[in-house]
Amino acid sequence: MKPLLLIDIDGPLNPYGGKPERRPHGYTTHRMHPNGWTQPRPLRVWLHPGHGQELLALTDRFDLVWATTWKDEANVWVAPVLGLPELPFIDWPVMHGAAPRGTFWKTQYVLEYAAGRPFAWFDDEITELDREYVEQTHLAAALLLHVDHRIGLTRPDFDALAQWAAAL
Repeated sequence: MKPLLLIDIDGPLNPYGGKPERRPHGYTTHRMHPNGWTQPRPLRVWLHPGHGQELLALTDRFDLVWATTWKDEANVWVAPVLGLPELPFIDWPVMHGAAPRGTFWKTQYVLEYAAGRPFAWFDDEITELDREYVEQTHLAAALLLHVDHRIGLTRPDFDALAQWAAAL
């Protein structure tokens, strides 16, 4: 069984923290209105078309899973733009709630979803506390990759994922 690759959107795929007047190089602007977006104006989302190909290239080593607050709407709004197939997603029981030992709220649910299976996870809110918690409570291999929300995923991030999977 391949390890999981848990994919966050806002930050890694959509570098929302970049300068609003200048999107990062290679990204295209999309206006989206997912159900969770309560503003009247659509959400501005920057996506890099090459990221879909990069993720698809990892499917020989990983099973891809959305680990985003977009949940199943990632398959409606983001996957088609990136050329990704429909992917399973983590259906968070509670979003933005309390978390053990100062960890990011997603971490406890990522571990539940992984259920002892090796996984790599990229997100812009992963901290050292999350790494320590996973190391102490998850018996299988895990790679937690923090991605800067101003820059998004870069070539070294994809290389790190591929190298980690190859080393398993």
